[in-house]
Amino acid sequence: MTDQRPDVTRREFVGAAIGGAILVPAPLAAQIVKTGDAAHATLSINLSINNEKHTLEVEPRVTLLDALRERLQLTGTKKGCDHGQCGACTVLVNGRRVNSCLRFAVMHEGDEITTVEGLAKDGRLHPMQTAFVEHDALQCGYCTPGQICSAVALLDEWKANTVSAATPDLSRPLSNELSDDEIRERMSGNICRCGAYPNIVTAVRAVYQQEANL
Repeated sequence: MTDQRPDVTRREFVGAAIGGAILVPAPLAAQIVKTGDAAHATLSINLSINNEKHTLEVEPRVTLLDALRERLQLTGTKKGCDHGQCGACTVLVNGRRVNSCLRFAVMHEGDEITTVEGLAKDGRLHPMQTAFVEHDALQCGYCTPGQICSAVALLDEWKANTVSAATPDLSRPLSNELSDDEIRERMSGNICRCGAYPNIVTAVRAVYQQEANL
């Protein structure tokens, strides 16, 4: 009986298995780059970040967070727990907030990604950024970029009548007034170890009232 083994190394097999496990989009072509005995599968991906196009060569396991910080020097997005528990790495993907430490960069081909650097327009801060400054909604500032991105998405979710665990009656439309309980519940995924929560709520409410002309 002959020993018929596939002509593939263990590293190449594991790399291919990982690529399939994370559902890499079909148009992306894998390249095996060999250095000595090591084999690393890389993918060429096109990302749209803050209305700018970027082409990167990354391994399938590279997170969106690491791609932003280490490959594109967009260091406003912070690495906190690296486990999706603190919210410091929150960015917007197609207008929805995500923990970038839990997302692979290769998953976001064709998506529109917005980081805290992309919120300002024409040299002017986003109203939420201004409100955080005016209402002293930060102390050390490490969690602030994620807090601001989350707060921007929060108001969009509210306008879209998206309910939360704090919504008192799910059978009726949301009221016209965004309560502090709603803000706290919707911001609960973003941790501030300095304890600036009261001022964060005040800043979010101020922007909400400004947009609603209340």
